[in-house]
Amino acid sequence: MASSRRATHRSVFALALTAGLLLSSCSSGGSDTGGGGSAGEPVAGGELSVGVVGGSVKDTLDAHVPVTHPDQARVVQLYSTLVEYTPEREFEMALAESVEPGDEARSWTVTLREGLSFSDGSPITSADVVASIRRITDPEDPKAGATALASLDRDSIKTPDARTAVFTFTEPTITFIDSLAEYSSGIVPSDYDPAAPVSSGPFALDTFEPGKQSTFTRNEHYFREGEPYVDSLTLINFPDDTARVNALLGGQVDAIDALPLGQTSVIEANDAFHILESPSGSWLPFTMRVDQAPFDDVRVRQAFRLIVDRQQMVEQALDGHGDVGNDMYAPYDDCTPELPQREQDIEEAKRLLADAGQSDLTVELVTAPVAAGVVEAAQVFAQQAKEAGVTVQLNRVEAGEFYGENYPNWTFAQDFWFTRDYLQQTTFSGFDTSPYNETHWSDPEWTKIVRDARGELDADRRCALIAEAQEIEYNTGGYIIWGFPSTIDAYRDGVHGFVEDPSGMPLSSFRLRQVWLDGTA
Repeated sequence: MASSRRATHRSVFALALTAGLLLSSCSSGGSDTGGGGSAGEPVAGGELSVGVVGGSVKDTLDAHVPVTHPDQARVVQLYSTLVEYTPEREFEMALAESVEPGDEARSWTVTLREGLSFSDGSPITSADVVASIRRITDPEDPKAGATALASLDRDSIKTPDARTAVFTFTEPTITFIDSLAEYSSGIVPSDYDPAAPVSSGPFALDTFEPGKQSTFTRNEHYFREGEPYVDSLTLINFPDDTARVNALLGGQVDAIDALPLGQTSVIEANDAFHILESPSGSWLPFTMRVDQAPFDDVRVRQAFRLIVDRQQMVEQALDGHGDVGNDMYAPYDDCTPELPQREQDIEEAKRLLADAGQSDLTVELVTAPVAAGVVEAAQVFAQQAKEAGVTVQLNRVEAGEFYGENYPNWTFAQDFWFTRDYLQQTTFSGFDTSPYNETHWSDPEWTKIVRDARGELDADRRCALIAEAQEIEYNTGGYIIWGFPSTIDAYRDGVHGFVEDPSGMPLSSFRLRQVWLDGTA
């Protein structure tokens, strides 16, 4: 895992307690890549249309349970978080003016900016912040970010005044700041109705047609002065790659996410369009359920990891737009260890399968066009597996079915994840209680190590624990993490404000509030 990929992102706890500093508001970094170069000052006005991959009749407006790309695109427009990541993977205050740890990170004080309002003009107060966090951590209906906040003492939350909320934890929780920056942790009103959302984000909802499109208008009460730049926004679902590209080329949309890799040359050859490519720590794993045959035998999991020619996978599935993986996520985490690069070893894979009594194995691999390169990776893996005597039967389903009632319970499937540091990612996919534990990973030793790391205040000791936990997954886990794809999107000339962003989330983390149009065709 190349250390050059890792960000300088440090925990707010270290900043606050060792340097005596507090995170405060600042402006986002990055340079304008629109139109192929600098375009001067942003211009207000216009209608922006964006094509987004995937979506189905199960699309949601719920701030706290986004799953698909269209879901994620919508929640970023509708709901602001207390903290955000910049394109440099640093924390930046959003709705919060400051977030301060106390009592060795057993408590955290959130102070809101002054004068905040929802899109209906009602004030955003500490009561809304508390209601949002309590909704996420509702024990009867936990949302995506609940596991990361498992040690929150929900009965001890205090609101000293309308701008201040104090959260108490049963143990040191250094990752609270990470949780606040998750796109699925948007602030909603205390009487929130997901079916008729009131916005704290840059745009307010106009119309919503699940599986088809959503329209938005500028939130006149948004806290960032001058943003968003455009008057209105339309997000259009395009499950079909060809239709999405044709919509861009035909002028139906101004930008698209997840440009199909085979279409990059088409865009590059046309001066009227531009490609936005961002190296990232996002990952497209193969997921093996460790509690179901044949993957309940660690020898089979190890064999499948040795089947993969990772460089060939990057070249063929991603057309070379990515970096080789090593069955460990969080490549930007400073604590990710340097373990031996796993290489294809067909003979050892055959030996392991034979020892497990699984020679001439046949498995079904469920795949879906949920992100660029996923289906292509499935096809490449099926070819590579033949060398080891493994027959892979591809079951391609649509995104809506993939993320339907069977997710995340497929025996052998795929998925996509955005860039996260290790401890934060584990809360989404590593614990028994994690909402997306698609490998059904349950390892008591690993669980104890990770929980110890989440409460470890000493940075060096915490890193050592993280490295130990990652090595366990590297040896016995249920993920095949073969590479880290670059995020490749496209947009027409005259569109500005997109910047490279390593999050893995398309179109500059769907930061469409910063996009503006100069009026050219």
